[in-house]
Amino acid sequence: MDNVYFVAAAWMGLALAASLISIWLGISVALVEIFVGVLAGNFLGLTTNAWIDFLAAFGSGLLTFLAGAEIDPASLRRNLRVSLTVGIVSFAVPFAAAFAFAYFAAGWSLQAAEIAGVALSTTSVAVVYAVMIESGLAEVDLGKTILAACFVTDLGTVLALGVLFAAFNPLLLVFIVVMAVSLWFMPRWTRWFLVHVPGRVSEPEIKFLFLVLFVLGGLAQTAKSEAVLPAYLVGLAVAGVFVRDRVLVHRMRSIAFSLLTPFYFIKAGLFVSLPAVVSGLGLIVVLFGIKVTAKVVGVWPTTRAFGFPVRQANYTTLLMSTGLTFGTISALYGLTNRYIDQAAYTVLVTVVILSAVVPTLIATRFFEPETVDELAAEEVEAAEEIDAGPVPRPHTAEPA
Repeated sequence: MDNVYFVAAAWMGLALAASLISIWLGISVALVEIFVGVLAGNFLGLTTNAWIDFLAAFGSGLLTFLAGAEIDPASLRRNLRVSLTVGIVSFAVPFAAAFAFAYFAAGWSLQAAEIAGVALSTTSVAVVYAVMIESGLAEVDLGKTILAACFVTDLGTVLALGVLFAAFNPLLLVFIVVMAVSLWFMPRWTRWFLVHVPGRVSEPEIKFLFLVLFVLGGLAQTAKSEAVLPAYLVGLAVAGVFVRDRVLVHRMRSIAFSLLTPFYFIKAGLFVSLPAVVSGLGLIVVLFGIKVTAKVVGVWPTTRAFGFPVRQANYTTLLMSTGLTFGTISALYGLTNRYIDQAAYTVLVTVVILSAVVPTLIATRFFEPETVDELAAEEVEAAEEIDAGPVPRPHTAEPA
C-alpha cells in the first residue's frame, strides 16, 4: 500500500481496536497491542516502513523517558537499598542462567550465548510503566520502587552489552561526555522553561525535551549505542522537576499513549513469526521457563527479605520477569552483528515477547495490589512525618 494516509489509518485502527479490547477485557492495552501486532503480521500482512519505524522508536524512547521521570527522587532515596538489590538480582540471576543453558546445553557459540544472557536478563520498562500508569501504582511507593528496580536491571543489561560487545571509539567518548553534561544541566534548563514560558499553547518546554531526546538519541546511534539509554537517564535527571509539575507529565503522557506507543507495541508483535515459533517451540518453552524461573528464584525471596507482603512480592516478581525493549534491542544487535543467526533471533524475540505478555497478564489479573490502600498508607506515613517535624515530601494522588 503506497498511500501513506491509508497505512496510517490501518495502524491507528489497530491501535483503537486494541484500546477498546483492553477496556472490555480489563487488561493492559500494551499487551493487547502486542497481540494485535502478532495477528496483523501473520494474517493481515502488516509491515513497517521508515516512518513507522521512527514513530515506534521514538515511542519506546519517550515511554522510557517518562518511566525515568516518574521515579520520585525522595522515594528513590528512601527505597534505594531495596531497588538496587532487587534490580541487581533481577539482572544477574537470569543472565547467568540463560547464558549457561545456551552455551553448555544448547551448544551456542560464546558470543551467541552472551547475547542470549543479555536479552533474557532484561525487565521491560515500557510494559511495566504502562501497567503502573493504568493501575495508578506509578503514584505510590510500590510502583516507584518497581520502576527504580527496572532501571537498575536494564542499566545492568546495557552495561553488559557495552562491556561484552561495544567497539570503543572516539564517538562513544564524545557521546558519554555530552550525555554527562546534559544530565548535569537538564534539571536547571527544564526549570528555566517552566518558569519563563509556562502554560503556552505552543508547549515550548515539551519541544525542548523532545529536542534533547532527539540529539542524545542521534549521538547514541552514531556511537553504536541505543537511544533508549539516554532517554531513561534524562527522565531520571528531570524527575525532581516533574514531581512538582504534574501537568507537564500528563501532557507528555497523552502524546505518548495516544500516538506513539501503539506503533511501538504493535510493531513488537510483528517480530513474531508463527511458523518459526512452531519450529522452535521446544527451545522457546525452555528459554521462557529459564527466564521466568530465574527471575522468581532471584527476585521473590529478595522482596520477601525486604518485608514485601506475599501479594506484593508476587506482583513485583512477575513484573520484573517481563521483557521487551532492551530484550529485542539486544537480540537485534546480535543479529545485525552476526553473533546469532535468524533462527536464534526468532527464538529470542519470541521468548522476550512472551515474557512481556504472560507474567504481566498473570500479575494484573491475580496479584495487582489495591491502589487505594497503598495511597492511604502513604498519606498516613506523610502525616506521621509532619507530626515528627520534618518538612513533608510532596504527594499527589492524581488519576492515571
